[in-house]
Formats: sequence, C-alpha cells, structure tokens
Amino acid sequence: MSILEVRDIRKSFDKSEILKGISFSLEKGEILSIIGSSGSGKTTLLRCLNFLEHPDSGSIAVNGEILYSGDEPDSQREADIRKKRLHFGLVFQSFNLFPQYTALGNVMLARELLAKEAPDYKSRKKELHQQIEAEARQLLEQMGLSDRMGNYPHQLSGGQQQRVAIARALALQPDILCFDEPTSALDPELTQEVLRVIRELAERKTTMIIVTHEIAFARDVASQVIFMDDGRIVEEGPPEQVIGAPTQERTRRFLESYNQ
Repeated sequence: MSILEVRDIRKSFDKSEILKGISFSLEKGEILSIIGSSGSGKTTLLRCLNFLEHPDSGSIAVNGEILYSGDEPDSQREADIRKKRLHFGLVFQSFNLFPQYTALGNVMLARELLAKEAPDYKSRKKELHQQIEAEARQLLEQMGLSDRMGNYPHQLSGGQQQRVAIARALALQPDILCFDEPTSALDPELTQEVLRVIRELAERKTTMIIVTHEIAFARDVASQVIFMDDGRIVEEGPPEQVIGAPTQERTRRFLESYNQ
C-alpha cells in the first residue's frame, strides 16, 4: 500500500483553476521532487496536502486513511484539520519561525501545545516537558545547531533558520516531510548547507516531497519526479527519464531554460 494516494485534486481561486486534476502516489521511503515554472501550481498542491488550503474536489489518503474526500463532507470538518496536518511536516521557503521563541523553543512549541491536550497532562507536565525538550535538542544537534539552541531567529543566518524549520517539522514525526522551495531565499553557500541536510534525511529513508528549482539536486536525490505546468502534471517518472530524457515538449523547454 502506498503511504500517500492523491486522486484528481482540483483547486480554484475565484474563477482561476490552479490545480486541474492532480493524481499521484508515493511509497514509504521515497522522495518525490516536483519541478515546474512559477505559477504552475506546485505550492498550492503542497498547501492542499497540508490542509492550509481546502481542495475543491478529489481525495487524499495516507496509509489507507482518507484524510480528504470531495464526496464525503465529514472529511472536511474544521475540528479534524489539525489532526490531519500531523501526517505532514511542512518546511516553508521563508522559514516562518516565531521570532519570540529561541531555536529550541520553536522546535518544542507544537509538541508542547499537543501535550496540553492529553488527559493526564497536569500530572505529567514536568515529565512531558523534559521529554519534549530532550527530543528537540537531539533534532537540533542532528541539524548541526548544538551551539545555537538558545539563539533567536534574528540571531541566525538564513541557512540556520531553515535548519531550525526542518527540525521543527520533524518534531511531530510526520509520515511525510514536505519542502516548499526550501532554498529559494538563500544564497548559494547557504543553499548547499540546507541541501546537505536534506541529503542526510534521504539517506535515512525519510519520505519526502520536495518542490524545488534545484534541478541537479532533484535528479540526484529523487526517487520520482513530477513536472507540473499550468496546474497539470505534464510528465512523471524516475529522474533519469523526466530530467535526463523527457518525452514531453513542455518538459524539454523548461529544462533547457535551466541549461542556458
């Protein structure tokens, strides 16, 4: 069974149809790279998967559990949205860290908020806090930020902020880690810093969806590549096919623009 099944997702804003029937599946441990020009619908697709936007129709299932179905109104209840988001960890292109929290505080925050909802929270408050802090520290150490845990976002470089954002996304142990152009706000040196972290996650068989303009990186790391254009999947397959030997003219034109 696929870890993720996306079927015929459509999304419009006002009268503009942004996603025009997107379907794909993802296996556990696979890395899917989504490439395409600006405005092709890549970010909207990720936002629909994370329920930051509501699809208009189609279905989304994780591990066989239907998270969204246009045919089932109950799957769209606001009360369930937060639980559904736990299946996905999202790393934004602009970091989106909370400026009033340290790096450690940013990574701990979501876990602590969830812990407060547990029936036995009051009796286990100290124990839970210590556990959450220990796991957050471990994640930041994995990101190479052992000496930056007490720093606030404005005291960190862009690459360091993005690594904190990755640790925050991993803190809730999502089924699928999603990246929305994670290096677009970074200079070349910091870009390589973040890409190294993603490569390490790939080596650990982390299931990921990566929207990126780093075509060489997508070719080297991805299990599967999707090329999107005008809200549709134009071509999909292994990177050696889609990037190395595309069959569609629109894919070829897009890739040639990066090689000029």
